[in-house]
Amino acid sequence: MNTQFKKGILEMCILSIISDHDMYGFEVIETLSKEIDVNENTVYPILRRLTGQGMFETYTETTNIGAPRKYYRITDYGKKKLNEYETEWRSFLQGVFTLLGGNRS
Repeated sequence: MNTQFKKGILEMCILSIISDHDMYGFEVIETLSKEIDVNENTVYPILRRLTGQGMFETYTETTNIGAPRKYYRITDYGKKKLNEYETEWRSFLQGVFTLLGGNRS
């Protein structure tokens, strides 16, 4: 799969899973990797970029083991962008299915 295309889809997936509840980086990777082939070298730069764009805010929490964990929380702006991305994605998929001879909703 084209790398840039995959990164765009991963951004939407990361926004979506963190919109369900706050997550720390490795938790995001674990959740994604159940469905999509990803690694930390792909996910962490996306988290940093989306945070820099104002889609996430971060906070840290201490743990009983190891260093404090950095959690990501979706912002109102992130929720708005996720909604826009999902609408565009569904429209794109509908067009692709139509062109390929299917007709899925």
